[in-house]
Amino acid sequence: MQYINCKGQLISLDTPKVMGILNVTPDSFYDGGKYKNEVTILAQVEKMLTDGATFIDIGAYSSRPNAPDVSETEEKNRLLPIIELILKKFPETIISVDTFRSEVAKEAIAIGAAMINDISAGNLDAKMMETVGKLGVPYIMMHMQGTPKTMQQSPLYEDVTKELLYYFSAKIAEAKSHKINDLIIDPGFGFGKTIAHNYTILKQLELFQMLNFPVLAGVSRKSMIYKVLETSAQEALNGTSVLHTIALQHGASILRVHDVKEAMECVKLVRMLRA
Repeated sequence: MQYINCKGQLISLDTPKVMGILNVTPDSFYDGGKYKNEVTILAQVEKMLTDGATFIDIGAYSSRPNAPDVSETEEKNRLLPIIELILKKFPETIISVDTFRSEVAKEAIAIGAAMINDISAGNLDAKMMETVGKLGVPYIMMHMQGTPKTMQQSPLYEDVTKELLYYFSAKIAEAKSHKINDLIIDPGFGFGKTIAHNYTILKQLELFQMLNFPVLAGVSRKSMIYKVLETSAQEALNGTSVLHTIALQHGASILRVHDVKEAMECVKLVRMLRA
């Protein structure tokens, strides 16, 4: 039985859950600049919640390859008012905050966010794990080789899955030392990995079960799909659904997605296979 505690609410991950993505950045690879006023933001959140999202993951710092740096002040200015806006309209929303900065995490949790999603697993801010431990919230730890600016320059592994498992074993020990109890593992598809690396990880995703923590799969509309299909992020929904299905069959507990309705359909159909 796998549960995480979000603001006193125990959420079971024995049935996979869907996390809807809300990027409030002007330059994200798929939906950059799409949600920049209150009406469009609230409409999108309402749609995701209605379609079945358990979590809404809000990001104010684009982590696509070669994305420009965003100051901490700018990240807070983009992020914090959106959290307040959503919780005012939809107070039961479980908000995950996509940030690698401990101060941003602290302020976001203080105004009602429920969990932290860190692409660097503490590597870009030495105070992050300590902060999350004190906040007592769930923590998503992602693997990334390098930084968003450098990660795709020359990703290199001898055995990508084995190296990720070693990485997460060390990160889990570090997180436990800071008394972080609710951990979620994200292999970081596309973050410092070639297309071949990504598919190797997906094929071997079941091996991450040995870490004894829930696994999040974030493949939605990524280049590992549209480059293989020779299309674009805009045309990658069907391919995304295919990979979501495979991720679920290989043990993913959370799908982080742009398209909640279609991801929920994958969850329901895979559950029928196991009934």
